[in-house]
Amino acid sequence: MKKIAEADFPLRSGMYRIHAFVDDDGSEHIALVRCAHERHQEVPVRIHSKCLTGDTFGSLRCDCRQQLEAALEYLSGEECGIFIYLDQEGRGIGLANKIRAYELQDRGRDTVEANLELGFADDLRDYGPAADILRSLGIKKVKLITNNPGKVKDLEKHGIGVVERIPLVVEPTEYNERYLQTKKEKMNHQL
Repeated sequence: MKKIAEADFPLRSGMYRIHAFVDDDGSEHIALVRCAHERHQEVPVRIHSKCLTGDTFGSLRCDCRQQLEAALEYLSGEECGIFIYLDQEGRGIGLANKIRAYELQDRGRDTVEANLELGFADDLRDYGPAADILRSLGIKKVKLITNNPGKVKDLEKHGIGVVERIPLVVEPTEYNERYLQTKKEKMNHQL
C-alpha cells in the first residue's frame, strides 16, 4: 500500500483531508481524515466499500448511499474521525458481476443466493487494505462504525484493534427490505 497524494477536502458535513492510496494490485482507495489523528487513538472509523450503483446513482436496491451519508454525518459530530473508501465493488465481485447478481435477484434469488449461483462467496471483501491505511495514519485501535461482524473480525485479523462497534442502522425501503433481511439472516449483520 502506497500513499500517493493528499489534499484538503471540504464536504457538506465538514472539512476533511483526503488521502489517496494505491494497493499492490493497482486498486485505488481513499481515506477522509477529520482531525490531527496523530493525537488521537481509538478513532471512530467507517470502512465503506465502493458501490457505484448506490453511492453514485442512489440505487434503492441497497443501503450503501444511506450508510455513506449517515457515517459522514456521524463523523461530523466527532472531534476526530476517518472514513475509508475501498475499491471493492459488489462485495468484492466487481461491477459487471454485481449487475449479473441483480439480474438473478430480479428472478427471485436473494443477494447471497445470487453470488453463490455466480460462483462467488457471499462476501469476498478483504479489509487488509483498510488496516494498511490505518497503520499508515498511525492508528492502531478504532471505534468501528459498522453492522457487519465480519468486518470487525477481519480488521482485527489484520492487526487493528476494534474497541467498540458503533451501529449504522438506516431505514429500509420497499426496494431494499429483502436485501437487508438477507444480510441480517444469512450474513449475521447486526441490524
